[in-house]
Amino acid sequence: MQKYNSFALGEIVNTRILQEIQDKFCEATGLAAVIVDIDGKPVTTPSNFRRFCNYIRSSPKGLDRCMACDDRGGRRATENHKAVVYHCHSGLTDLAAPIIVHNEYLGAFLAGQVILTEDDYDAKAEMRRRVADLDLDIEVLTEIFEAEIQTVPENRVRAAADLAYIMSNYIVEIGIANISHKQLMAEMKAKSDLENMLRATELKALQSQVNPHFLFNTLNTIARLAMLEGADRTQEVVYALADLLRNNLRNIDQFSSLAEEIRSIQDYLLIQQVRFGDRIRVRIDVPADLEHIPIPVMTLQPLVENAIIHGLEPKKNGGEIRITAVAQSDKVEVTVADTGVGVSPERIREIFQEEKRAVSKGQTTGLGIVNVHKRIQHQFGKEYGLRIDGQRGRGTTVCINLPYAEDCRPKKEVRPCTNC
Repeated sequence: MQKYNSFALGEIVNTRILQEIQDKFCEATGLAAVIVDIDGKPVTTPSNFRRFCNYIRSSPKGLDRCMACDDRGGRRATENHKAVVYHCHSGLTDLAAPIIVHNEYLGAFLAGQVILTEDDYDAKAEMRRRVADLDLDIEVLTEIFEAEIQTVPENRVRAAADLAYIMSNYIVEIGIANISHKQLMAEMKAKSDLENMLRATELKALQSQVNPHFLFNTLNTIARLAMLEGADRTQEVVYALADLLRNNLRNIDQFSSLAEEIRSIQDYLLIQQVRFGDRIRVRIDVPADLEHIPIPVMTLQPLVENAIIHGLEPKKNGGEIRITAVAQSDKVEVTVADTGVGVSPERIREIFQEEKRAVSKGQTTGLGIVNVHKRIQHQFGKEYGLRIDGQRGRGTTVCINLPYAEDCRPKKEVRPCTNC
C-alpha cells in the first residue's frame, strides 16, 4: 500500500481549493472552521473565527491549550474513523472530522465555537471557571462571550460534522487520484500492458468528476435556504448531499441495484430542483420487479447531469426528465429522456467516436457518457451499453441496455451477475 503521509495536505490538494470549501462550509452552517495538517498546524486561514477564541489564544497558555485541544479532537476522530463532537477546554462545543486516505491520517477539518441548546449547565459560569487561570481580563472575555457565542441545536452541529467529514475526505480523494494518475502515467511508459492499465485508470477517473462547482453551488443554496426558511428544508438538502457524496465515494467498479441508483438520483435531483425550482420536472417509472437489477454504480448520475446541464438549463422554461425501465426478453432497457434543446446526430456520432474529449463548463459531457458505455460493455459484453437518440429542439433520449434474468436477484451485496 502506498503511503501518503509523506505528502503534506497542501501538496495533495490545492490550498486555495481547501480554503474556498472551508469558507463555503462556514457560510452555509454559521460555524467557525479551520483545516489542520497531521501536526495540528493550520493549512487554511481560519474562517468565521470568534473574537472570543482569538482573545483566548492571545494568552500563551490559552494558545497552548487550544492547540492541544484541537490535536486531541482530530486524533479522537481519527481513532473513531468518523466525525466527533466535543467540548473544548473553555467549554465551547467543537467538532472534528478526520481526513483519512487509505487508513492514513492526513489532518482534520475542525469547526464549532458554539454552545448546544441541550447543555444542562450554565455555559457562561463554566467558561469563567475553566479560563480563570489564564492571564486575561475575565470581564472582557465574558462580554465577548455574551455578545457573539451562538446557541445551536445538537442535531445541526452533528449534521455539519457529517458533512465536513464526507466533503473533506472526498476532496482529498480527488487529490490522491490526481497524484496516483501522474505517477501511474510515468510508470506505464516502460510497461507492455500500457493500454490495460490506462483503461483501469479511465474507469477510476469518473469517480473524481463530480464537479467542484456543483458542490459550491449546492453549499450556496444551503446558505440561502438557511436565511430564508427554517432548518427542516436546509437539513433535507444537507442530508441529500451527504448521501449523494457517500454513494459517489464507492469504488467505480462496484455494482448497486437499480433501486439504489434511483435513490441516489433522487438525492441529486432534490438538490438540483432546489437550485432550479420548477424549471426541472421529474418523472420516475421503474417497476418493482426490476428494482433488483444489477447496475454499475454511477451509471445514471452522469446521464441525468448531462440532461440538466446540456438539455434543460439552456431552455428558459426548463423541461422534464423521465426515467423509465422495461424488461424486454433477456434484457432490461433503462431510459433517461429529457425535453431539452436536443442533440444533433452528428454530435451523437462524435461522442462515441472521439478518443479524447475536453470537459466544457466543468461539467460531465461526452466523456462521462462514454465511460458509462464502456463500463457496461466491460462488465456485460458488447451487446449491452448505451444508445442515444435525439434531435435539435426535440430533446434527447439515452437508452441503457442491461442483462436480465429472474434468478439474478442480489443478496446483501450486488455483484456482477454470472448467470446473465
